[in-house]
Amino acid sequence: MTENRKYIPALKYDWLTKVYDPVLQFTMPERKFKNALIDGMRIQTDYQILDFGCGSLTLSIMAAQTYPQAQVYGVDIDDKILSIADRKMKSAGVSVKIQQYDGSKVPYPDNYFDRVMSSLVFHHLTLRQKYDALKDIFRVLKPLGEVHIADFGRPANALQRLGFYSVQLLDGFETTNDSVKDLLPGAIKESDFSEVEEKKIFKTLVGTVRLIKGVKPDKSIL
Repeated sequence: MTENRKYIPALKYDWLTKVYDPVLQFTMPERKFKNALIDGMRIQTDYQILDFGCGSLTLSIMAAQTYPQAQVYGVDIDDKILSIADRKMKSAGVSVKIQQYDGSKVPYPDNYFDRVMSSLVFHHLTLRQKYDALKDIFRVLKPLGEVHIADFGRPANALQRLGFYSVQLLDGFETTNDSVKDLLPGAIKESDFSEVEEKKIFKTLVGTVRLIKGVKPDKSIL
């Protein structure tokens, strides 16, 4: 996500953006794995939460509804999907601070967030962009803050691998081959996160979604 001119819209083509939510709901247990992601974050009162690549804001809205005392923020490159997000937020009656950014640097200061969450974003990024994004997520997290990512990983079986071809045909093989190789956990570890672990997996019609957690170490105890 470091090169705005090269970002891939939610369904690759701008004209498909408006059907992103229905497609997601049809092809995978979206609310189930997003609820699991939110539960795993153990959000407390007054936590500041960033939804990295917030898209149409489904995950942010779910978090804000579940934990109304937390402050939820969302950033994304795509202005079209952020327009959808704004309408969804108002309809849901929750407050999420949405901001568009250029893909080069998350527009928040160092050590600002208690948690960063991200859903179905990293398979859109090249390996270099993954590392750049993780470096910036590390920067904005507070010490002992956590990143929680839900995204496609190594297919659980041959049927899951076959289903994932549909994602690859749509989003391109350059970035999605990283998912087949399950490179994201290693990238998180190499971006200085500790306690990196896979929490859960979800089998969908279009591949295997894996939930991964990492912790920003507290330098004072190193």
